Amino acid sequence: MAGIVMLVCCGWTVLVCFSVQAYENLALHKSAWQNNTWGSYTADRAVDGRYTDLTLSGGQCAVSDLGKTVEWRVDLGGVRSIHHIVIQYMTDNDEWGENNLLTSFFLGFFVYISKTTNKEDGVLCLRDTNYTTSTIPNPVNITCPYQGRYVIYYNNRTHPPYPEGYSDYANIDLCEVEVYGCPLPGYYGDNCSVECKDDLCDNENETFLGGKPGFIGPRCNIVV
Repeated sequence: MAGIVMLVCCGWTVLVCFSVQAYENLALHKSAWQNNTWGSYTADRAVDGRYTDLTLSGGQCAVSDLGKTVEWRVDLGGVRSIHHIVIQYMTDNDEWGENNLLTSFFLGFFVYISKTTNKEDGVLCLRDTNYTTSTIPNPVNITCPYQGRYVIYYNNRTHPPYPEGYSDYANIDLCEVEVYGCPLPGYYGDNCSVECKDDLCDNENETFLGGKPGFIGPRCNIVV
């Protein structure tokens, strides 16, 4: 959508138009993958927009077999400017907290944004080292202003002993993963109102991420 600013100078009134786009859920109905699947609870269930029933039987969540490492990712369909990620865990529709057994499977999780399917090629948005079964939030809201094509959720149980409250196995019980950012490439900043040269800017901090040569500066608009 477009915004209009009215400027008055020397008796003249000038209308200046600029592009404004609200953050959108870029993950909705996009292609998703997980390294193993329990039954019919496939990875795409975590990006289908449904999370009114947070039980296994509700059929709205992606679920894996128990394992030592679990990984889930969504393909945004192209490199996009991301602002924040919201993760809704399965709860069995029970009160969330230390008495909910599902909390133990999520402790120690990682979230990455990458331009490839390899998480090591990207940026680590969050590695949980502090949450306990009584403090882990649900949903989890992660601010990570970065550009990428894939959002990757990862967890492992490969280096015992584990902190108190951790499960012995990792699991994917994701009822929804929402990735909010700018719907069109080349825009970033507050309300996606800043156009970026070469689609290489941080969407919130207005900094150049690098890549193609030709433009530098805090708004990527200085030709070199």
